[in-house]
Amino acid sequence: MKRTTPPRNISRAQAEAVSSAGMRRRKLAAGYLLRLPRYTLAGWLLFLPLSPVVAEEAATITVRKGDRVSLAVTPLGGSSGDAVTSVLRHDLDLAGWFQLVPEARASYLVGGSASGGALQGKVTDSRGSIVLAKTYTGSHREVAHQFADDVVETLTSNLGMATTKIAFVATASGSKEIYLADYDGKNSRRLTSDESISVAPSLGPGAAQLAYTGYLGGYPDVYLIDLASGARKKVVSSPGTNSGAAISPDGRGMALTMSKDGNPEIYLTSLRGGSARRLTRTRGVESSPTWSPDGRQLIYSSDEGGRPQLFRIAAGGGASRRVGGGFAYCTDPSWSPDGKKVAYTVRSGGSFSVAVMELGGGGGRIVASGQNPVWGRNARHLIYNLGSNLNLLDLQSGRITTIVSGLGKVSEPTWSH
Repeated sequence: MKRTTPPRNISRAQAEAVSSAGMRRRKLAAGYLLRLPRYTLAGWLLFLPLSPVVAEEAATITVRKGDRVSLAVTPLGGSSGDAVTSVLRHDLDLAGWFQLVPEARASYLVGGSASGGALQGKVTDSRGSIVLAKTYTGSHREVAHQFADDVVETLTSNLGMATTKIAFVATASGSKEIYLADYDGKNSRRLTSDESISVAPSLGPGAAQLAYTGYLGGYPDVYLIDLASGARKKVVSSPGTNSGAAISPDGRGMALTMSKDGNPEIYLTSLRGGSARRLTRTRGVESSPTWSPDGRQLIYSSDEGGRPQLFRIAAGGGASRRVGGGFAYCTDPSWSPDGKKVAYTVRSGGSFSVAVMELGGGGGRIVASGQNPVWGRNARHLIYNLGSNLNLLDLQSGRITTIVSGLGKVSEPTWSH
């Protein structure tokens, strides 16, 4: 298939006037369709002529505050003690499992000493018995994050999130570029300086690698960055669209949207690129693939029926089946690490919201205003974009914390597990 140089300044009015297939090609290159997995369904479908829609009653999720462990963080000693204490308290507060209280009321005391790139962390119960004692090495933020995650796991048997990374798209430089940060938005740094269009980031397991869609050559291709070395390579550049890669849970492959056979469909390929196996076959636009935790299934969005809905399919192939999202417009799915839920974007009443649905049954419930939700590895927290911010939502308590702002338009978060 020959690649044709796409127009760069097509207007929305012009886009609406062309045929469906022609519009997809033009908007891909024009920038309105910057990435099929999220922009196709959440962006350009918004401007298509729509038939009247019956207003939907947006269900609101009911969250209950569970019992929290009473915890006191005593000031750490050592030359780095103050800096580590500040980060540690912030991590344990955002974790949501604890109530930070004065020492006299605490069931557990967290303390230790930090200096010279090392932290000796210790947790004792109210009787003075040691329940955790460990040494960590690294920067003051690294050791604090490591200690915080161990505290969470030791006292609650849940996975911590402090050592995870996030990536997102931001326009602070004047172009859409990919940024990387700690889970709480701190230590952000720009990964790309393409000065074109860089979108659709996907972090692999352990934040070792990141895939994204770039327009360096004027066409949407998939690039892979090794985050340890910074090395980058183009891994998918077939004719047509190559967009929105989602790295598999085992870190070996990825699912993405490709149109090399004519229609935008979901394909599977290895992280090295090479031959791609087609997974879907419809007349619609398939996008936004998200993997099940075991890597055996995917949920994706398709507009085959006219409006985007969620579908589920085995990674080995076969028939797909619709996942009842409960709304007329559902896209950007994210499968929770416990395998029980999916978070996704819905459009209701002209605005975008984040919804969560139990895969075992029941309709979707709106939990926040915003788009592009992604799960943390404990299946308790979500990160999503709203306006120019990234927000962190604790689903159990309902607490919302802004973690990224001031970087221009911020969107499309991805979160390592």
